[in-house]
Amino acid sequence: MLPLLHIHHIAIIAADYARSKRFYTEVLGLRIIREVHREARQSWKLDLALGEQYVIELFSFPNPPQRLTRPEATGLRHLAFAVADIDATIAHLTAHGVASEPVRIDELTGRRFTFIEDPDGLPLEFYEA
Repeated sequence: MLPLLHIHHIAIIAADYARSKRFYTEVLGLRIIREVHREARQSWKLDLALGEQYVIELFSFPNPPQRLTRPEATGLRHLAFAVADIDATIAHLTAHGVASEPVRIDELTGRRFTFIEDPDGLPLEFYEA
């Protein structure tokens, strides 16, 4: 067995870097670890943390292609965050102008969850712990 320790990070390419940076930091509340402009690639790279855990690399690239379908497309299906209270999470998102899908119940665990889209349509799940 390969001795994997944990997931190191998730990389996301944004169509509008400033809009996505604001969403992930101001709406979702992720903390900026570092932000670097890579001149040779005409690209920004923003490292974000959830609490003390490094979780997301947010990139900009010139003219990235759009996601083709949602969410059942080859590749990453969605990114899920554990939350203590799904109702409080939905209220926070709504206050920031972010619409969520109706709350569903996980048939295997009985836990409540919902989905939203980030500024580029990436499906994000909030799963009540």
